[in-house]
Amino acid sequence: MSVQIVKPGTQIDFIGRWKICVAVSLLLIGSGLVGVLTQGFRLGIDFAGGTEVQVRFHQGVEVGEDEIRAVLNMLDIENPSVIRYGADADNEYLIKFRGERRIETGEGEVQTGPLDATNDRIMALGAALDQEIGAHDRQRVEFVGPKVGAELRDDGLRALGIASLLILVYVAFRFSTRFAPGAVVALIHDVSITASLWVLMGLEFDLRVLAALLAIIGYSLNDTIIVYDRIRENMERRTKHDLVDVLNRSINQTLSRTLLTSFTTLGAVLSLLFLGGDVVRPFALAMTIGVVVGTYSSVYIAGPTLLWLESRYGDTSGPAPKKKARQATA
Repeated sequence: MSVQIVKPGTQIDFIGRWKICVAVSLLLIGSGLVGVLTQGFRLGIDFAGGTEVQVRFHQGVEVGEDEIRAVLNMLDIENPSVIRYGADADNEYLIKFRGERRIETGEGEVQTGPLDATNDRIMALGAALDQEIGAHDRQRVEFVGPKVGAELRDDGLRALGIASLLILVYVAFRFSTRFAPGAVVALIHDVSITASLWVLMGLEFDLRVLAALLAIIGYSLNDTIIVYDRIRENMERRTKHDLVDVLNRSINQTLSRTLLTSFTTLGAVLSLLFLGGDVVRPFALAMTIGVVVGTYSSVYIAGPTLLWLESRYGDTSGPAPKKKARQATA
């Protein structure tokens, strides 16, 4: 017996509210764009280049993130990031700061910028931590140059673009070309809102956030495909159909599955968010936002996009399509 959290026969007019929902989405995305123009992206060292130092303080040394930041400020290290690594008892921290930036002068000389990540700075940091806080061991040091960071950023954006293109092709093959734009609009919507909220919260973009955005694309597609498959089934059952009625009926019929899938996924990502520690927290937070937005878009964005396209380029009351496709379990 399947679990039903929405009573069978429920008829909620989701499509009737599409204009309000689209306005809210555009407001969020627009706010994010304003944030980018005024504040810019806060890129992590994965993309901007920089140094990551993992340190472990000896047992009995009382230390917190604020104390480490005070030492970094004393060394004139700007905009550092300090996060706890592992359990509290481990006394381990990840220290991140922007790396080396060199400027060519007109006379061929090279001047080192203020965000120096040389061995001298790392040694000075170690000495300052020993003196101001207590004995510690340096577990590892990683440096990402600006060129490598730019390559990682470009590769990540390319991956997002390729994923969107492949999804467009898949949905066009799986259903028809009339369904494909709605799926792509929904996933672009989900990624855009997640990124906009990230900018508005002033959080850093790094590889963990990029991984979450790629996962959000897959999650958004899964929800949208279920709704689209039910729309196709309902359209095939009628020789004449009112598309608004078909969309509302299909969304209501798949609502239980949509919510159950979302709650199950949220349970996992919320566990990571609250119990996984600082290292995985950016990924978990981005996924939490993405799951909520993905559920919203499968109901209020994907269907209305199909309706809008059909109203402009198709026939919303004509015969149902004859094309058959393999059934997706709903």
